[in-house]
Amino acid sequence: MSFRSAGFRPAVLGSAIALVFALSASVVTAQDAQPKTAAPAAATTAATPASTAPAAAAGAEVAVKPGDATAGQAKAAVCGACHGMDGNSSDAQYPKLAGQSEQYIVRQLTDFKASKRQNPIMLGMATPLSTQDMHDVGAYFASKTPLPGVADQALVEKGETLFRQGDSTRGIPACMACHSIDGRGNPGAMYPQLTSQHAQYIQATLKAWHDGTTWGDDAHAQIMPTIAKKLDADDIAALSSYIEGLHSADTQPAATP
Repeated sequence: MSFRSAGFRPAVLGSAIALVFALSASVVTAQDAQPKTAAPAAATTAATPASTAPAAAAGAEVAVKPGDATAGQAKAAVCGACHGMDGNSSDAQYPKLAGQSEQYIVRQLTDFKASKRQNPIMLGMATPLSTQDMHDVGAYFASKTPLPGVADQALVEKGETLFRQGDSTRGIPACMACHSIDGRGNPGAMYPQLTSQHAQYIQATLKAWHDGTTWGDDAHAQIMPTIAKKLDADDIAALSSYIEGLHSADTQPAATP
């Protein structure tokens, strides 16, 4: 998903609390208007829902389990239109999700839902998903294997140098420091898999970061925009092409006999 949190939306919870206070205020007003002989027990009974509503709402949260790839397959069916049914998109403007970690997919869907990462299509897709749905979808795509891409040989040397060594003179770290030597990423730190990703998608994303786009306001979301600003157009083109041709051991094309 050209790829923020389930649970309660602040706006909805705020409205609920406001309604509770409004009802409580109405009860107090009604009590003041009653004759002195009115039984106080009625007021106590009327006030009870207001005091217990927030507690009931808080208890409605459901514990999230690790993603279920089987359940996720059905939930991810709608994703296939852009990202491919197995997470290998045929349109290079949409990222491959095959092999991407569950944790990273959940983070991106959560950010889309919260509008921290801006994309009108993905906002619509992520909004109805619960946190459990996100984990299931993430587990499904994580179970798939990305199809290998091909790099432009004219760009490989420059791209490989940046990916593996960076450029200390310009303060550019090696990509593999976070995304691993074979581009498989770091699920625990939620650094995404890059291997075999479409060069067109990588290039567009790096350019957007370079030009000021961010995917949130936390420290984690500021990492790539800070790095991308130091890359020029040639760096971005070379890196994008190299990453598309980067294959890990389990995505290498079969050897020709």
